[in-house]
Amino acid sequence: MKHVFILLFCWLTLLPASAQLPAVTLKTIDGQTVCTDTLRNGGKPFIIDFFSTTCKPCNRELDAISEVYDDWQAETGVKIIAVSIDQAQNINKVRPLVDNHGWEYDVLLDPNSDFRQALGAQMIPFVMVCDGDGNIVYRHYGYTDGAESELIDKVRELVK
Repeated sequence: MKHVFILLFCWLTLLPASAQLPAVTLKTIDGQTVCTDTLRNGGKPFIIDFFSTTCKPCNRELDAISEVYDDWQAETGVKIIAVSIDQAQNINKVRPLVDNHGWEYDVLLDPNSDFRQALGAQMIPFVMVCDGDGNIVYRHYGYTDGAESELIDKVRELVK
């Protein structure tokens, strides 16, 4: 019985409390190189939201967040990082979409879906909440009206 407890203790201590972001090199919408495992928000939580220019639910979700983003930032300091998975031939559509919607997010380009695949995400919209250390603490697929409330609730839990 003692061996079972020792094995269980060792196994539990080896399990991470949450997953780290994988290291994938992407470009910002302005052409700067970013390694995803270094994404941070000055010790505060951040949200990573995968989208494409042709994904209606993705755009609705980012629009809904945009409406409350200033309030979220004032309350929690959260930052949104929107990651486009548009393929190379459609990359030129990302900036006009972001500008037309007035999204004030950091925007990364993942034209080969390397980052999305490294995270095991099968579909979009796909959203993650990360703590101040870059640990993934929450994942969510799909979007229904009002689902953004769930995101801010997770962020609020992190800043308590």
